[in-house]
Amino acid sequence: MSKAAVMALILGLGTGLFGLQACAQGDAEAGGKLFKRVCGGCHQVGESARAFFGPQLNNVIGRVAGSTTDYQYSDAMKSSGVVWTREKLAAYIQDPKAVVSGTRMIFWGISDQEKIDDLLAYLQTFQAP
Repeated sequence: MSKAAVMALILGLGTGLFGLQACAQGDAEAGGKLFKRVCGGCHQVGESARAFFGPQLNNVIGRVAGSTTDYQYSDAMKSSGVVWTREKLAAYIQDPKAVVSGTRMIFWGISDQEKIDDLLAYLQTFQAP
């Protein structure tokens, strides 16, 4: 195999791997549309976000579950010990009651991993730098 062919193969593999990683991170624009449709009735994000039927979700990644002061959480959420990592949020979005048994959140979950990744990409746009 020639050097040019080897380089092309390496570049192709690298591009494919980085492309998969970017795809796995989700599409924030699609996540924003999904958030408005599925989550926005209870949750808010952005500069003027406040608790509504659910807590506001600014800076949720890295936050201890049940810790914002402007929302009345269930005892299950307050005592869960959960820290909202990207992976934990993904699991919660997929099946809330499996992650925090006794949560008051009335949501059956999303099984489509691409939609979950899109939502998480959107929420990440509301993380403090």
